[in-house]
Amino acid sequence: MQLDLNLLTALDALLEEGSVAGAAARLHVTSPAMSRSLGRIRKATGDQILVRTGRSMVPTTRALAMRTEVHALVQQAHQLLSAQQELDLAALERVFTVRWHDALTAACGTALITAVRRRAPGVRLRLSAEPGTDTPELRRGEVDLESSSGVPVFPDIRHRLVGTDRMVVAVRPGHPLAEGPLSLERYAAAEHLTVSRRGRLRDQADDALATLGLERHVVAAGPTAAFAMQLALGSDLVVTLPDAVTRAARDQLGLVTLPVPLQLPDVPLYLLWHQRYNDDRAHTWLRDLATETVQALFAPPAASRQPLTTDRTGQ
Repeated sequence: MQLDLNLLTALDALLEEGSVAGAAARLHVTSPAMSRSLGRIRKATGDQILVRTGRSMVPTTRALAMRTEVHALVQQAHQLLSAQQELDLAALERVFTVRWHDALTAACGTALITAVRRRAPGVRLRLSAEPGTDTPELRRGEVDLESSSGVPVFPDIRHRLVGTDRMVVAVRPGHPLAEGPLSLERYAAAEHLTVSRRGRLRDQADDALATLGLERHVVAAGPTAAFAMQLALGSDLVVTLPDAVTRAARDQLGLVTLPVPLQLPDVPLYLLWHQRYNDDRAHTWLRDLATETVQALFAPPAASRQPLTTDRTGQ
C-alpha cells in the first residue's frame, strides 16, 4: 500500500485537537476534507484513531500510544524542509576532514584546531595528508576542505583565493651562500633539493633559470617541506620554499633565508570544497574560520591583488 505522508500532518492535528472540526481549522482545510483524511488514516492503520463519546471524540488506545511519536515525526519533517536554522556552534557535533599541504598544516594546524575547539567544542577535525596523485575524494565528499596552489579544473569544485606567497632560499647557518651577495651564478651552481610529493627534480625555479641560459644542480627531491628543511639543516643542500607558510618551521630549525636572485611568480594559495557544501552553514563557518587562520600568515595584500576571500566556481 502506498502511503501519503501528508496524512502524518493530519493525524498530528487530529490527535492534538481531538476533533475533525478543530483539526480542519488548524490546517486551514474544510471539515469534509479532514473527515476524508481521517477515513484514509483509519484504513492505513486499521484503527479508528478517534471514536465518538457523546458530543465529543476521544482517541483510541493505539492513538494515545502513537501521539508523541507522530508529533515528533511531523516536527522533524518541518525542520528538514524549512529554511536552515541559525547555526548553534555550542551544540554543533560534526567531523570535518581537512586535507592541506604539509607546510600549511604545520603552519596553521594548531591555530585552526584551537579556534575550532574554542568556538565549537563538539566539532572534530581530521587532518589528512595530501596524496601523491590526484584523487576524487573532494568530489565524493570524503574531504571537506582542501588546499591547492592551482584553480580546480572541475566546475563543481568551488575555490577561494586566501593568499599569495613569495619564494625564498633556505640554507643552514654558515652556508657559503649566506656569505656575500647571492648571484644567479652562485645560486645555480649550488646543490639543490626540490620539494615534490611525486619526486619531481624540476620546478618553476628551473624554468626561470632556463630562460636565462642557466641550469641548477638538483641532487635530490624530498616529499615534504619539513623533510626538505631537515635535510638542508644538516647539509649544504639549498631548498627554495614559500616564505609565509614555512616561516615558523624555518625559524624553529634556525635556517637562514635569502631572497631568490631571479624573478619567480608569487605562489597562490586556494581553499577548495565541493559545491554540495556551498550553502551548508557549518561548512561555511569552517571555511571562513580556515580562511581567517591562513590569512594570519600573510601580510595584507597589495592593492593591485585580487581580494583574498573571493569564492569562485572553478569555471
